[in-house]
Amino acid sequence: MLENLKDYKIFLASKSPRRRELLQLLRVPFTVLTIGGIDESFPATLPLREVPEYISSKKADVYRERLNDKEIVITADTMVICGDKILGKPADGKEAVEMLKELSGKTHQVVTGVTLATRHSKKSFSTVTDVTFSDISTDDIIYYVNNFQPFDKAGAYGIQEWIGAVAVSGIRGSFYNVMGLPVHQLYKELSKI
Repeated sequence: MLENLKDYKIFLASKSPRRRELLQLLRVPFTVLTIGGIDESFPATLPLREVPEYISSKKADVYRERLNDKEIVITADTMVICGDKILGKPADGKEAVEMLKELSGKTHQVVTGVTLATRHSKKSFSTVTDVTFSDISTDDIIYYVNNFQPFDKAGAYGIQEWIGAVAVSGIRGSFYNVMGLPVHQLYKELSKI
């Protein structure tokens, strides 16, 4: 669909295989383009729910200067927020286990900030999804971490994996947002270009 994009070259600025897979659902031709070493820091005073959009926008600024006319870059950042704490990607198995213990029996938010940028314009938005985990035993957490190694995932879990099937008792909002890209909202924003 998205006939309005037929004259554009689209870049997805992400190493995430899940984001590539999700963008493919929209049937939009794109090329993966990644630049390493982008500063993802944010002001300590920034409200937690605004952090992913802030970082996504910051990433887009690095790519924008490299774009030609009729090129669009899509950047994104996903975070898990539990209470008043951001749970990013775990450094190791021990941290992954601790994160999952923290999520056990609670509802948390998954926030993805997305930015669509051309050389001359930039549009950012965020999507929030509430995810509820039932109580998860320590044995199940260790099994998941050892077998799925969720070290590249915010909050140390992939909802599309085993842990999602056995522990997620409820979800309010976009399922795909929890995977890392709110494709419904992205489609709407792409259609406006």
